[in-house]
Amino acid sequence: MPSRNRLWKLLGVAAVTGVATSGLLIERQVRVPAAYTPSEVTARLRERYQQAREASQDAQRGIEGSE
Repeated sequence: MPSRNRLWKLLGVAAVTGVATSGLLIERQVRVPAAYTPSEVTARLRERYQQAREASQDAQRGIEGSE
């Protein structure tokens, strides 16, 4: 009987491995990396920095106004 239990364990491990592998393959197909030029990256970073800076200034004004 130990061989039958071993067979079931092996089949269970194979099934889990198969499910995990297929999930990874599907994820890789779905998520297509965006290709940005260096100038686009720079422009996006500057835009995000400006937004963060404005949000920080707005928050600072809110703190100063409440005092």
